[in-house]
Amino acid sequence: MQRRAQREQPERAKRLTRVLVCAAAVPVMLVATGCSSDSGSDDGGDKAASASASASPSPTVQAAAYRTLPEACGVLSKKTLKDLAPKAKSGKEGTSDDVASRASCSWSSLDNNGVKGSQFRWLNVSLLRFESDTTRGPGEKLAQEYYAKQVREVRATPGAKGLNAQAVAGTGDEATAVRYDLKKKEGTFKQQTVVARVENVVVTLDYNGAGLAGDKTPDAAALLSDAKKAAREAVLSVTRANGPSAASGSPSAPASGRPSASASEAPSASASGKS
Repeated sequence: MQRRAQREQPERAKRLTRVLVCAAAVPVMLVATGCSSDSGSDDGGDKAASASASASPSPTVQAAAYRTLPEACGVLSKKTLKDLAPKAKSGKEGTSDDVASRASCSWSSLDNNGVKGSQFRWLNVSLLRFESDTTRGPGEKLAQEYYAKQVREVRATPGAKGLNAQAVAGTGDEATAVRYDLKKKEGTFKQQTVVARVENVVVTLDYNGAGLAGDKTPDAAALLSDAKKAAREAVLSVTRANGPSAASGSPSAPASGRPSASASEAPSASASGKS
């Protein structure tokens, strides 16, 4: 019996060893299975990354040609100012929180001749620059839209008499001159407004004159000729302020999120308050 027990002990030890080995193999199989599942997840991540990489790029729009504006009170020469507003001491600059996008300047001239009456002149230049926008489009397109809007507003001036509109050659990319009479308690004012566009900038020049206290009414044709000359000079100042390479905007340059100015914020070209 003792010898039989001695023989069975080695056998039991062998069987126990085989059980322990099998038990140890189970976690190894589980680990191998887990690695196989992770490998599948990596494949899905690679596909997602590939889809993201193939997505369409951010939208772009042609960059605006002109990046800045000249000083508004310096767009006209001293000679031009002397001809149009001889008694004006200096220009009055309009308020603006961004002079590179919007600016204006006005001059008021009163030639008082005592009992013989007086000659009044008022001149104003407004500059508005549009930046390209990925949502609204290129700056030039926005300027074209605002240019057309300005012309419509001037032609719809309340109380305008004898209104006449005509295209102006040699003044930027497009320009329109509108003239009319406006009667006020001080007298009849001869109003001339020239709206011009050059690239992404719109120039609005207002010029009116009146003979007060019995003085003669100024010649409308002469006033219009002066206004056209001044508008051409203002447009040239805009071009010079942006340098010789200003019109070579990059077609692939990304646009800013918002335009520099909107038409609804721009200064009005109406004749109200110009006396």
